[in-house]
Amino acid sequence: MKYCITGGSGFIGSYFCDALAEAGHHLTILDLVEPPATTPHDRYVRGDIRDADACRAALAGCDRLLHLAAAHHDFGIAHDTYFSVNEGAAETLADILDETGVRQMCFYSTVALYGDAPRPHEETTTPQPNSPYGASKLAGEEVFRRWTERGDGRRCLVIRPTVTFGPRNFANMYSLIRQIYNRKFVFVGPATNIKSLSYIENIVDATLYLLDRPELPAFDVYNYVEKPDLTSRAISETIFQALGRTPPRIGIPMWAARLAALPFDAVIAVTGKNIPISTARVKKLFTVQTKFESDKVRAAGFEPRIALREGIERMVQWYEREGKDQRADWHIPPEEPVRFDAEA
Repeated sequence: MKYCITGGSGFIGSYFCDALAEAGHHLTILDLVEPPATTPHDRYVRGDIRDADACRAALAGCDRLLHLAAAHHDFGIAHDTYFSVNEGAAETLADILDETGVRQMCFYSTVALYGDAPRPHEETTTPQPNSPYGASKLAGEEVFRRWTERGDGRRCLVIRPTVTFGPRNFANMYSLIRQIYNRKFVFVGPATNIKSLSYIENIVDATLYLLDRPELPAFDVYNYVEKPDLTSRAISETIFQALGRTPPRIGIPMWAARLAALPFDAVIAVTGKNIPISTARVKKLFTVQTKFESDKVRAAGFEPRIALREGIERMVQWYEREGKDQRADWHIPPEEPVRFDAEA
């Protein structure tokens, strides 16, 4: 089968490329960033998902679309850019899907769209997004819902992942491992808040499993979360254990941690830079509960291969082996779409 993967040069995209190439599929990557040499693919189209010509060139001759590309960073993205990328590009892609005759797709959305909705956060929960990221992703879902409802064999699988981690990822889990590895970590408060997580190989397996189930509804939405959930303390303790270290027995109270982080808030306010310490980050890690339900994907028959604690251990092993010497190369989508150049 021939796949087009938007955002295929990124973290999640690279794992899809690994899995699909191993299964013998033909892969086209549509991305503004050239994929690393280690990411298997057959064709690379340098283009912006908001540009119809780029989408047309990438989707030509394909059977399935995996739409992963998004505006999702907390810093450096204008409000309108979230919507032009996450909703506007969905509208562009829907039109090009019709032009090219592609009738099967998967859209990676987010659990962030639940926002202020009361728990439990299940697929049937009415979203109440409280951020431009969550709101724009919900708008993107609605674009593809309307596309699917036009019939003619259309099918759209929507995956709502929580924080996804694993080797080659440089986001929140990487930062936590680095702090613990460098002995710059301390527990703040009881740290009993639940932090729902997704391990990269499992979510890729789940997505491909669901895509290959034609008996499922034409438009279908799934949260993806590893179970059982772990608390912030349990996640941190697992990292300590994977490093062969003993977790600290004594922490500091929340008020003291927030007081210590205030100078960093001032730096962020003045420079606009995304730095690893702030009162918001302290609160997010040690007090904010991000608990989501994923019974539906299990009810569909999917069983993950890798337990959550093992996934954390695998990432720690990667960090020790090579990750500690690497740094993230973040790419923020430009405010204006990049026009497609077929000669580039």
